[in-house]
Amino acid sequence: MATRKIRNRTLALVSLGCAKNAADLQVRAGNLLKEGFTLSTDPDRADVVVVNTCAFIKSAREEAEAEIKRAIQLKANGNFKTVVVAGCYPQRYPQAKSKFPGVDVWQGVPKDWIEPKMPGLRFTGKAFAYLKIAEGCAHCCSYCAIPGIRGKYRSRPEKSILREAKTLLESGCRELDIVAQDPMLYGIDLHDGPKTTLVGLLRKIDRLPGKFWVRVLYTYPNEITEEYLDWLNTSPHAVKYADVPLQHTEPAILERMNRGPAIEATRVAAEALRLAVPGITLRTTIMTGFPGETEARFERLRADLKRMQFDHLGAFAFSPEEGTKAAKLNGRPPRAVAEMRERIVMSDAEEMWKLRSKRLVGTVHEALVVAPGVARLASQAPDVDGVTYIVASKKNEVSPEVGAFVKLRITAVDGFDLEGERA
Repeated sequence: MATRKIRNRTLALVSLGCAKNAADLQVRAGNLLKEGFTLSTDPDRADVVVVNTCAFIKSAREEAEAEIKRAIQLKANGNFKTVVVAGCYPQRYPQAKSKFPGVDVWQGVPKDWIEPKMPGLRFTGKAFAYLKIAEGCAHCCSYCAIPGIRGKYRSRPEKSILREAKTLLESGCRELDIVAQDPMLYGIDLHDGPKTTLVGLLRKIDRLPGKFWVRVLYTYPNEITEEYLDWLNTSPHAVKYADVPLQHTEPAILERMNRGPAIEATRVAAEALRLAVPGITLRTTIMTGFPGETEARFERLRADLKRMQFDHLGAFAFSPEEGTKAAKLNGRPPRAVAEMRERIVMSDAEEMWKLRSKRLVGTVHEALVVAPGVARLASQAPDVDGVTYIVASKKNEVSPEVGAFVKLRITAVDGFDLEGERA
């Protein structure tokens, strides 16, 4: 960010999109705080507001546009002096600044790594943090605009990652959530010095002192190696959790998605992972309404998902993105059909969860306290899998500190959340 052009001191932040996007904003904003800025006590009033945007699909762009317009209006009202729009939206639409008179800085995704000045800013609170290890994408999925926005895959230098991990743990963080567009490919682009791999990096994080969890988010099914499975089984810090973004299970659809190499791994992912890592928690995301998805293919997808019994399941309707191959494919179901199928998948997921969650009542689990009275089990990833509310089992029971590990006996299920008492 060109801070030399910005002489004001108070800072307000708007973070949109995924955890990787939030991690970018944390670094940018955290470095500004080190340069003398202070966070405004009122998010709608500051000298500078930074709107960090997403532009992955239509709904994300609409959200970004609404927040940009809102910031401009607040500036017109005198609440803000400078409006900065950053991230994926200006990266994807560099000429669109003219649509938003009142925006002072229009800045896309940094080309080079910005080293965080430690200790850095954390949006996630004390207990956990997202640790970004790579930028860009090495895949060419036909539906995805991210390679065009974020560029080719670029691994973050190992020393930088380990430095941040060490500082986070020293500050009281007890869960490191490893994020990238594809963490499994970490090191694929690094050719200087000894070969670096994701597992090599994870083993070095394992050597850091203290009790903490390491959770790797996003594991493409055809890239999971025996070495990685061994780390999940033997690491003292590994959370036995895999977010495997299948997108679909029908071979013909996966071919059109340009995910052909993952077809066989997709069909057996759940069974293979459960066999290799006993007790693992599995999550996936499904896309409905992709070109070529007939009613019969959709019903086979539903049957596959019921067979696989993912612990957590998300779905979204296909969005034809400008500049992608999928936007030009024929056989696309109407938008209303895609959205209806999305609702059906989520309804199926809710029914599967109702049956599965009943078996949790009465069981005891280790949990990390992430907020006063709120914890997460190892099976609950941040922001997507629900939380576990801590219920006092006796009068005047002291609530555990944020960042503490506690044993909880599950006492009830509330939607996708749980309730538990100290065991």
